[in-house]
Amino acid sequence: MKILITGGASGLGKSITQRLASQKDHEVFFTYCHSKDEAGRIEDQFRNTHSTHVDFENNEDILRLINFMKDKDIDVLINNAISLGINKKHFHKITQEDFLEGIKRNVLPVLSITQAAIEIFRKKKIGKIITILTSSLVNKPPVGYSEYTACKAYLLSMSKSWANENSSFNITSNCISPAFMKTELTSDTDERIIDQMTAEHPMKTLLSTEETAKAVDFFVEASQQFNGINFIINAGTDVI
Repeated sequence: MKILITGGASGLGKSITQRLASQKDHEVFFTYCHSKDEAGRIEDQFRNTHSTHVDFENNEDILRLINFMKDKDIDVLINNAISLGINKKHFHKITQEDFLEGIKRNVLPVLSITQAAIEIFRKKKIGKIITILTSSLVNKPPVGYSEYTACKAYLLSMSKSWANENSSFNITSNCISPAFMKTELTSDTDERIIDQMTAEHPMKTLLSTEETAKAVDFFVEASQQFNGINFIINAGTDVI
């Protein structure tokens, strides 16, 4: 399969890239923004990987990526990239400009890229979209993350629409919502909070990026019967 992973050079994205690239029948394309050196190391390790620089806050980069996708005729799109500029404020302190900026950074690029992927998939009547929602906390937003979790909830709803509108074209759209993982995105989390989460975790160990990458691999290989799913990985701590 020809697979495109956005944000595939660091954190969870790196684990997804490595997991899928370890299977020689895959050709894995991945984007990076600030992790050029790590992208190069991944390409050196896996000859079936190809990186491209994309700044999701740059419209020209998005258009270039869309043309790249069409040229490569991808089979699978994995929406993983996210802006690190998360607005960590209480709701009553967030301005309308803040909300608009969050949508511009973390929603609109995903919509543009997914529209392009669906156009590719419809022509060949098959394709898979996998969207990482980054946190199962969409169902229980933590204090100060209302803008961030709202963007993720928006993408969850969109993913279900993509599944419903395109199932007759043999196109699937699924989400994965992992619990807290130690990555660059969460690097500023107080160690005392991490220790508390670990102590309260039923398995006494936090979710790893490698475990989440296995779930992504499952959806890449899964039957088209798996469609419209939000796969929550949280050890049963937030059963809904």
